[in-house]
Amino acid sequence: MPTGSKFGYDVLVFIGKAAFLRCRSDTDIIGDLAARNIRICPSEIAYLQKRFIVYLATAHKQSAVQIREVIKARGGYILHLDGTCEGNSPHLMSGLDELSHIVLHNVKMASEKTASIVPFLDHIRQDYGMSLSLVSDMSQAIAKAIKEVFGEVPHFVCHFHFLRDTGNDLMTTENDLIRKRLRKFKIVSKLHERSRWLKRIMDEHPELLDAFQVSVKDGRLPEHFFELAPVVSTYGLVRWALAGLKQGQGYGFPFDRSYVNFVKRLRIIGAHLDQLCDIKLCGHWQDNKPFYRVRYDVTTVVSDKKLKQAMRQIESKIEVFDTLRDAMRITVDGSKQGLNDDGQETDIKSVEEDVKHFRSWLIQNNRFEEDNDYGKMIKQIDLYWDELFADPIEVNTSQGQVTFQPQRTNNLLERFFRDIKRSCRRKSGTHSMNKKLRTMLADTPLVKNLENKDYLEILVNGNTTLEARFSEIDVNAVREELNSLQENSERIPAVMRRLIK
Repeated sequence: MPTGSKFGYDVLVFIGKAAFLRCRSDTDIIGDLAARNIRICPSEIAYLQKRFIVYLATAHKQSAVQIREVIKARGGYILHLDGTCEGNSPHLMSGLDELSHIVLHNVKMASEKTASIVPFLDHIRQDYGMSLSLVSDMSQAIAKAIKEVFGEVPHFVCHFHFLRDTGNDLMTTENDLIRKRLRKFKIVSKLHERSRWLKRIMDEHPELLDAFQVSVKDGRLPEHFFELAPVVSTYGLVRWALAGLKQGQGYGFPFDRSYVNFVKRLRIIGAHLDQLCDIKLCGHWQDNKPFYRVRYDVTTVVSDKKLKQAMRQIESKIEVFDTLRDAMRITVDGSKQGLNDDGQETDIKSVEEDVKHFRSWLIQNNRFEEDNDYGKMIKQIDLYWDELFADPIEVNTSQGQVTFQPQRTNNLLERFFRDIKRSCRRKSGTHSMNKKLRTMLADTPLVKNLENKDYLEILVNGNTTLEARFSEIDVNAVREELNSLQENSERIPAVMRRLIK
């Protein structure tokens, strides 16, 4: 048990693992400990969680030499850099080795500026040596800091980020215009209103759906329900159109185009409704009121000149953008990876050659001379060409010469941050991460290393448990570090807190 503490290292580690690895809430942890006859208050739980991170960070720093030796035996490290923030929260930046999957260092900074990133990279270089290469998003601040600290070490940009930025530049204007036109006509709310009205009618005739389903399967009209067939038909068409807003593969815009999909579906149901309005099942046009009402809503929108023009332009640009996606072999149609898509496993030279062909095709196509956005697309490709296509890296390891191919995306760190955010949300029950990023200790991401068996073996340093390893750390140094962290955070005076309340 640490000197002057109420709880032993076993409780400290139990709380740390429960909170950060199993995503247990403070209330759940209190209950888990109560079942073991350990009584503890919420404030103590919060304090011991921070204490756990400080112990872990201290052990990590003390193990830097051993981590460096392991990395050296593997041939070196490929550093992935990324940061996360939300709203006006601080930026949490991490550096992770692609080859060992070890989080090397973390820092919190007020903003993602070169001056703030340079000390962070200096720390990694001093502890682990020169990186074989680096991978990041397209942040200019990160690029400048890398150049300053690592000099001529190859730096590659994430293919996913490159495609996303290129697609945004190409299609955002038209996409925004389509969104604004849809909002002007309030078509989404109108279709939801129509949907609720039709659903109420259907609820009064619960037998209708079963009869209609059988009739569709058999390819015939539902008997005895001719007057209600337009109700269920229109309801199905409306719901299908609205579902277009949620169609996508999990990549977000510009890969998923929900507004474009929605307008396309409006066109389709509009054409169907034109035909259905002329069918009088019972000889009375009044029976087709559901068709007429929705057709009026839809026709008003799809016939809008500004919307039609924006759709023509964006559909042409989608064709070009998807051609580039295919050339780069990432986020292609049919992929079910979503944001975890690392791109197809393929020879990087063949990807480079296909992008070269795409560039030539884009330049030679005359229709692109009329739109400057395509010229910007070519400039973007040229600007990042050297950072997009990484040559394989040959290094000497303890096992002989090995060839590494740096990953084409920064998804390794993107997934890492998504896991952290997901864990925090599961614990707190709230979606916003702003407050959590403000109070979170910078070294909190180190907990992900505890899932790495190789890292854990290095960290415990000959001990059998994490508890035993923590017991070797000077408790006074841990307390000083905690006090220092609290002093650096903004503390509101008690009098002012009472006034605010």
